[in-house]
Amino acid sequence: MNAKLAAQAVSKFLIGVALVGLLVFLPAGSLEFSNGCLFMAILFLPMLVVGFVLMVKNPELLAKRLESKEKQATQQTVVKLSGLMFLVGFVLAGMDYRFGWSDLSGTVVTVASVVFLAGYIMYAEVLRENTYLSRTIQVTDDQQVIDTGLYGIVRHPMYLATLLMFMTMPLVLGSLPSFVVFCTYPFLMAARIKDEEKVLTAKLPGYAEYKEKVRYKMIPFVW
Repeated sequence: MNAKLAAQAVSKFLIGVALVGLLVFLPAGSLEFSNGCLFMAILFLPMLVVGFVLMVKNPELLAKRLESKEKQATQQTVVKLSGLMFLVGFVLAGMDYRFGWSDLSGTVVTVASVVFLAGYIMYAEVLRENTYLSRTIQVTDDQQVIDTGLYGIVRHPMYLATLLMFMTMPLVLGSLPSFVVFCTYPFLMAARIKDEEKVLTAKLPGYAEYKEKVRYKMIPFVW
């Protein structure tokens, strides 16, 4: 096992837990925020499992997933706006709990949690299918077009998985104001996909033909 990579993965995981915890529970003013506890559990426990599996089975892919420095201006803007979305959305969810703005039923929270976990399962499957999948937009010399499995249905199944996850996050947290903020995510992903496909079409052999074969970018029969 690569000790340096393991240390990097563990440190980023712990920083993520601490940061999200502060953003959710500090505005809530209480650790008794049950929706917040549920959210932390379904977000970070699967993340821990996926990270461990990648460390053992595919450390190269884990290293790619830990790389987050975008080089292109459009992608840098998308990343910054996404970070702002999470910041405002999580803080609003905590404040929502403190001041009682929303009154979502337990059924809504339960369904949202199930959809969130379904998105996580899809995310894990995409990682299994595509070992070239980095967090930043890049094309390596040995990279090939993946056109089977989920990639035979939509061209960007990873973004579909994150759409399911991110759009249900505020509902798991029980907050409608937070949900409104997270509704910006589909537009951010559309901008990212548009820019990403320009790079892939120009630099990845066979991608132009792949676009002809698989018509839908992220949502089957819609877009």
